Amino acid sequence: LMAMLIAADNGYQSCIMTPTEILAYQHFRSVTAFTEGIGIEVLLLTGSTKSSERKRIAAMLGGDKPVILIGTHALIEESVRFSRLGLAVIDEQHRFGVAQRARLWEKSSRPPHVLVMTATPIPRTLAMTLYGDLDVSVIDEMPPGRLPVKTMHFTDNERNKVYGFIRKQIAEGRQIYIVYPLIEESEKLDYRNLEEGLDILTSVFPPPDYCISVLHGKMTPANKEVSMKLFRDGQAQIMVATTVIEVGVDIPNATVMLIESSERFGLSQLHQLRGRVGRGAGQSYCILMSPAKISKEASVRIGTMVSTNNGFEIAEADLTLRGPGDLEGTQQSGIPFDLKISDLARDGQLIEYARRVAASILEKDPLLTDENNIVLRNELNRIFARKYSWSNIS
Repeated sequence: LMAMLIAADNGYQSCIMTPTEILAYQHFRSVTAFTEGIGIEVLLLTGSTKSSERKRIAAMLGGDKPVILIGTHALIEESVRFSRLGLAVIDEQHRFGVAQRARLWEKSSRPPHVLVMTATPIPRTLAMTLYGDLDVSVIDEMPPGRLPVKTMHFTDNERNKVYGFIRKQIAEGRQIYIVYPLIEESEKLDYRNLEEGLDILTSVFPPPDYCISVLHGKMTPANKEVSMKLFRDGQAQIMVATTVIEVGVDIPNATVMLIESSERFGLSQLHQLRGRVGRGAGQSYCILMSPAKISKEASVRIGTMVSTNNGFEIAEADLTLRGPGDLEGTQQSGIPFDLKISDLARDGQLIEYARRVAASILEKDPLLTDENNIVLRNELNRIFARKYSWSNIS
């Protein structure tokens, strides 16, 4: 927010792009409250924004006044243009593709400064920090009074033990999230998984002793808000959801995150879901459920989650498992190029040394015209011979 206010003070506009409407509304409320009375217009643009409001926003963005625009993917629609975009903030960066993030660069005549935020950097972003293409600020301290979330792994045959623990937490006045996995290939299957889970949970936690609210992507915004309000106001003790709650949900009284079929989630998603609890003063727990037999890679992911709460350590494990992605292209993980000697996940210190040497060479010979650097220049020309490079997109 301070960076956006500095931009506004210098006559520039700012924007924040978020992956969900829930998170966009949350930022909009916070920024509006903080900037009240200082003469800066704060605007909200999402897929639900009416055409009349879109026209007003377009007029404000085309004017000379500094504004702060907060929104979802709607910010990168063709019709959205800024006259003086100075700072673009991308929240939950791991939820956007490289090409999507790149479109923010094209929203003004001059590319803005870009700030990306995430609790778990995707492999490509972590690789860019290793190469020195991104400056990094790390927030590694918890807010005062908060305790680290305890993460535990249980198999399906230990389910009764887990349900007993949930009953105990509810008896102490706490609330519970239960999340079912998202299978991108079949949204209908997602919903059926959630429905089947809900049937079982209703028999284990029957009304009127317990109230269960439901949240998933196929619900209308109005119905989502009703479910969220039930849980937020404490009328529902359990929220059954898909990964729609991964970002933008803040209920300090919720102390347990139970993730079903956790072997089907990536490390980034698991860490994000765990971040929905631990927001109050009480001890919070993340419970990872899986079958007894899982793949070796899934076992490593779950073991990583149990052993650390550190987002960078999780990102490094993700980099080792999935590869660094393509810094010149849009692939965000995998091994698109063949490093003959180095391994980004293993050789961090060596890469840092190479980066310092490269910076020293460029400081003395920025255009690589010295005869000692001709080989370097020729290799760079070969690498950058492709038609379009995405290497500037964080």
